[in-house]
Amino acid sequence: MVKLVFINGVMGVGKTTVSKQLYTKLDKSLWLDGDWCWVMNPFVVNKETKKMVVNNIVSQLQNAIDSKQFEQIIFSWVIDREEIYETIISRLTGDFELIKITLLCSKETLAKRIEKDIQCNKRQKNNLERSLLKYDSYLKLESIKIYTDNKLIEEIVEEIKERVA
Repeated sequence: MVKLVFINGVMGVGKTTVSKQLYTKLDKSLWLDGDWCWVMNPFVVNKETKKMVVNNIVSQLQNAIDSKQFEQIIFSWVIDREEIYETIISRLTGDFELIKITLLCSKETLAKRIEKDIQCNKRQKNNLERSLLKYDSYLKLESIKIYTDNKLIEEIVEEIKERVA
């Protein structure tokens, strides 16, 4: 049975960096990033685009499950409410084991990471405020919590790998 591993966390916590390395350390794995479904110009968030994004995510995940080529499917995204999980999972069919992992770090560490990204033009100035507004919602999720403060990417990847392999 395929393991469907959702890696979530506030913007700037390291989901993409961790997922990018994790899937290369797991045999027969695939990585999908929910942010890829939001790459549009102009960037518009409304009822129609939200529906389109969820439909695309469900389609990609379902295709991966149906392919029977993978032992682990890694999906990273900024899922901050249980309803988002339910919306996606309720539409998936087939045999899979769901593993929900939330990456966390202190607010101080998060601020340093996002400020660094802003200086490198990877993020916008309002991203820190947006991340801090959503921070507490991630603590409430029914998921495995992994704190990333003072850890190397390799250490975080190994910790997740031990839980999913």
